[in-house]
Amino acid sequence: MDFRFRVAFRIVLIGLVMALFTYAINQPNMVFAAGLAGLIIVGQLSELYYFCSQTNRKLTRFLESVKYSDFITGFAADNKLGRSFRDLNTAFSEVLEAFRKARSEKEENWQYLNTVVQQVRTGIISFDADGKIQLINANAKRFLSNNTLQNINELTQRNPELHKAIMDAEPGKSVLYKSSIDMQLTIQATELRVRGISLKLVTMQNIQSELQQQELEAWQNLTRVLRHEIMNSITPISSLTSTLREILDQDLVKGRENYYEMNQESADDLRDGLGTIENRSKGLIKFVDAYREYTSLPTPKFKVVLLKDMIDKVAQLMRSDIKKTPIQFTHLCESEYLTIQADEEMIEQVLINLIKNAVEAIGNQENGKIELIGKYSDNTVLIEVHDNGPGIIKEALVRVFVPFFTTKKTGSGIGLSLSRQIMQLHHGNLTVESEPNVSTVFTLRF
Repeated sequence: MDFRFRVAFRIVLIGLVMALFTYAINQPNMVFAAGLAGLIIVGQLSELYYFCSQTNRKLTRFLESVKYSDFITGFAADNKLGRSFRDLNTAFSEVLEAFRKARSEKEENWQYLNTVVQQVRTGIISFDADGKIQLINANAKRFLSNNTLQNINELTQRNPELHKAIMDAEPGKSVLYKSSIDMQLTIQATELRVRGISLKLVTMQNIQSELQQQELEAWQNLTRVLRHEIMNSITPISSLTSTLREILDQDLVKGRENYYEMNQESADDLRDGLGTIENRSKGLIKFVDAYREYTSLPTPKFKVVLLKDMIDKVAQLMRSDIKKTPIQFTHLCESEYLTIQADEEMIEQVLINLIKNAVEAIGNQENGKIELIGKYSDNTVLIEVHDNGPGIIKEALVRVFVPFFTTKKTGSGIGLSLSRQIMQLHHGNLTVESEPNVSTVFTLRF
């Protein structure tokens, strides 16, 4: 039956009873009937109010279903009260179904994300300001050697060094922690807010195998270089020593009064051979000195350095040497306020070495140009050394930073490798890009 008809029917009944109440109250012998009619009127009014307020009760029930995620509740019982009720019930059911699907999708996404987090090789752990762990995956438990960790501060008892490394990890920086012979962790952190709670998300990755592979390759490269340089010196020395011994055995003869004599040609051969041995020995000593220089860099003394002042100083130091060449040299710093944390003398040495290399590469080439530029790009302070010399071929480009590798006829081959090592000590990097016969750019990134 339609809702409006039911309301009208109740109002008509109330009207009839009120008419009866009015009639009875004016009759002396119908006082009881008047009282009964009054009670009936009160009951009818209460029932009418209750009947009309069911829409509010329905809305309250709907909101409670949303609040408590009760998406099973139905709203079809009063569809017979009219089209408006059917439409309202349909809308409520559709909204609840949308909420149910959204929650189901959210749970599926969470399960998917949790599965991915648990399967990745990287250890992941997040905790709040009190140290309470919000998320931890299987690899993190393995790295921490603890499967029941509830609070990150529990690590202070079992592994205080690892706890300190995790707590000291700053956003944007990496911390290296060696936990055992077969495990060396690189720790990175980021900070975020979730539902108004500040969280620290820490990732840990075991790079022991990668480091061992890099170490093996480094030793192989070093052994190859050492073998090459030592053999280049020892082989001719050994050969010459054998030749000189033959000269002494064959051409040195005993003369009068126990004096030994040798003809002029043999003496000259002996002199030349000894000179060659001396030169090769000096070359070997020079190589050992270069190796010692490469392996004994001092620890940088960091301070705040104004980039413009340092570039101006390097330009001033190099200007007198460049004036002797036809090369055009320019320098600039895009901002007077850029600063870096660095050992100024070490970075100046890197820039001087790069500029000298550029000068040697350009040589007497016409229209030679060298630019020294300081700038800020992509949240990074950069120093670039540009030149338009012959450039570096692709095959040599990947090896220019290998110790003792050089494309020059003279030189130790450690200048660029030393420069990159200095940048690594500054937590930065040195890279090169080159297009032969067009331009070469060495970039220092801080």
